[in-house]
Amino acid sequence: MNRRESLKALGLIAAGTGLLAGSCKSDNSKTAVADAADRIPGIQDFEYERTKALQEEKFFNEHEFATITVLADIIIPKDASSGSATDAGVPDFIEFIVKDLPDNKIPMRGGLKWLDVHSQKRYGQAFVNCKQQEQLAIVDDIAYPELAKPEMQQGVAFFSLMRNLTSSGFYTSEIGVKAIGFKGNTPGVWTGVPDDVLKEHGFDPSKFFG
Repeated sequence: MNRRESLKALGLIAAGTGLLAGSCKSDNSKTAVADAADRIPGIQDFEYERTKALQEEKFFNEHEFATITVLADIIIPKDASSGSATDAGVPDFIEFIVKDLPDNKIPMRGGLKWLDVHSQKRYGQAFVNCKQQEQLAIVDDIAYPELAKPEMQQGVAFFSLMRNLTSSGFYTSEIGVKAIGFKGNTPGVWTGVPDDVLKEHGFDPSKFFG
């Protein structure tokens, strides 16, 4: 089973938090109109302002963000049917989510640090600087909890969180929704009672429709 199919087997995780477009306040009427247009219907003022503030805040440093980007594309790579996790904006989603749900901050930052320490011991350099096969070897050691060695448990916990956040971000993005074939609500089309049903109830369809 490939990594993309493994994720689907684990189930899709609803993100529960939308990424809202933000813009700075201004007295300019055009900016105010644009600012209002960015809002999702039903979002209250305090929710909108909080989202803007979170977007302006930065949590992950450049190295951490680069590591998240590599991991996200290992979890959900680009294939013939859809783009990769980064194509879907997953790293930015994760950056937002750890600020929106701050209980994830320490596990994510600690996990990224664990990954680099383990990579340094094993290959002599940070995870992002390793060759692809080396990165995959590390991931394989922590991606399957039931097979992981006891000393890998911190890495297992981190990767499980990373995988959940990645799948949440991907499968709630436009690319991810298309990848699973979700079309949303579509209007039904009434074409009349089927001929076989009419006949079953003793009606001759030709007398109704010619």
